[in-house]
Amino acid sequence: MAVLVVPLPAFAHGVGGGDQQFLEQAVGPQLGPFLYLGAKHMVTGYDHLLFLVGVIFFLYRLRQVALYVTLFSVGHSVTLLYGVLSGTHIDPFLVDAVIGLSVTYKGLDNLGLLARWLGTQPSTQGAVLLFGLIHGFGLATKLQDFALSEDGLVHNIVAFNVGVELGQLLALSLVLIAMGYWRRTAAFSRQAAGANVALVLAGLALCAHQLMGYFSS
Repeated sequence: MAVLVVPLPAFAHGVGGGDQQFLEQAVGPQLGPFLYLGAKHMVTGYDHLLFLVGVIFFLYRLRQVALYVTLFSVGHSVTLLYGVLSGTHIDPFLVDAVIGLSVTYKGLDNLGLLARWLGTQPSTQGAVLLFGLIHGFGLATKLQDFALSEDGLVHNIVAFNVGVELGQLLALSLVLIAMGYWRRTAAFSRQAAGANVALVLAGLALCAHQLMGYFSS
């Protein structure tokens, strides 16, 4: 309920302030700044990070973590680059609403409810790739809000995408360290279900908030 009463502009994690001014004034390749802005956007992108927390929640082997994070990265890289460079536009409120539902989906999956309701276990790898594609469009809509110069656009968007990957690795490294300590406590087995219920509710709140923005815009 607290999430739902936060004003939409404050709740958004788009690019603002001086970053917005820089993006609209940048002409020619600006690889360093775009790399930084991509990393900054991912580190502050709570919806993307919540989904990734759900993805790695019960992954204990580094090879498994690397596989799922790679699938997610491939998905959002494809649609981020395609969305910006092709000019393909999707309503940002609707994209972010689906991103919210992706958090709910992963929480339900971790709780074993999807397999129970559907009678079969959905492909986890396929779901991560699919939601990665949707998350990429979410990133693209943030950049499509600005009048970006065509001069150096390809280089800058690629740099932004690389920055997103670096920000994701930084954030996930911190999450994995925290999860490692948590998993070694006796409380983890008792708290895991509650944490995933919180993911489900957070995703629903994110989705509801974006739908409110869509119908009021």
